[in-house]
Amino acid sequence: MRDYLTKTMAFNGQFRIYTANTTRLVTKAQQVHNTEPVATTVLGRTLTGTALLSAALLKKKGLLTVKIQGNGPLSPIVADGNAQGQVKGYLHYPESDLPQNDSQAISIKQAVGQKGTLAVTKDLGLKTPFTGQVPLISGEIGQDLTYYLAKSEQIPSAVGVSVSLKPNSDIKSAGGFLIQVLPGAQSKLIEKVEKRISSLPAISALLAEDGSLENLIHRIVKTDQVEILTKVPLDYCCNCSKEKFAKALASLSAKELETIINEDHQAETICRFCGKKYFFNESELEKLLKLK
Repeated sequence: MRDYLTKTMAFNGQFRIYTANTTRLVTKAQQVHNTEPVATTVLGRTLTGTALLSAALLKKKGLLTVKIQGNGPLSPIVADGNAQGQVKGYLHYPESDLPQNDSQAISIKQAVGQKGTLAVTKDLGLKTPFTGQVPLISGEIGQDLTYYLAKSEQIPSAVGVSVSLKPNSDIKSAGGFLIQVLPGAQSKLIEKVEKRISSLPAISALLAEDGSLENLIHRIVKTDQVEILTKVPLDYCCNCSKEKFAKALASLSAKELETIINEDHQAETICRFCGKKYFFNESELEKLLKLK
C-alpha cells in the first residue's frame, strides 16, 4: 500500500484531523541515510510530523522546514515538506545509536535532547520566509510539535507521531495524526476527543494491523462524525540538482572560490537529503568565479 495522508473534518466542522501513513517514506529515509535504530525512529517521527504540518499549514505552494536543535547526540535534525506530500530530511549524525533503557523503550528524549529549540520555517515565495521558534519541552517530537502549534501558530492542536521497528531494525510501520480544534468547538467534545487520544495505542501499532488511516480516524471519532475531504500521496522525494549546488558555490566569496581552484582544482558537493554527489571541475569553477 502506498503512503498517503488524509484531511478530515469532524463533528460538523469543529475539528480538522490529518492522518498519515509514512511507512514506505520512512523506510526510504532509513535506506538513504543508513540510520541506526534510534536515529531511524527520530528521523521517522520528524518526517511524519513535517508531512502533517505541511498539509496543515501550507496551501498549494510553499516549503515548510522543521529544524530540531536539541542537546542530544542526534541533533540537529532537519526535514522539508510541501503540500504535495513530498518530504525529505536528515540528521547530522545518522550513525549514532543509543542503548535501550531497562524497559526496552527507545531513548528518544536522550537522543534528541530535552533542552534546545524547535523551529518551523514557512517559505511561501515571498521576500522573507516566516520562522517560528519554541523551546523543546520533551524531545519526543510529537509533544514538541503540539507545543509549537499552540504557541507560535496559535492553533490548539494535538500531534502524535510513531515509528515501529522489526527485530532486524527494518521499518514495521510509521505514521501519525494532527488534530486541530477549530473556533466554536464545544468544550465537551474537546474533552471527549482528548480522552480518546490519551487512550490510543501507538499509531504505528494501529497501522501495522492493515495500514488503514480510516481505522485510525475512527478510533478518534466515530464513523458518522467524520467527512474525509482529500487523500494526498506521500513520498520521500529530493529535488536537488547540480544547478542548485552551482548556485551555492557561486554564493561563496571570490577568495574562497580561488582557494578551491588553486588548491583542489575541483569540488565535490553532497546532498544531505539524498546523498547524491555533484562534481565540479576546474573549468566549471572558473566560470563561477567570473560571475563575481
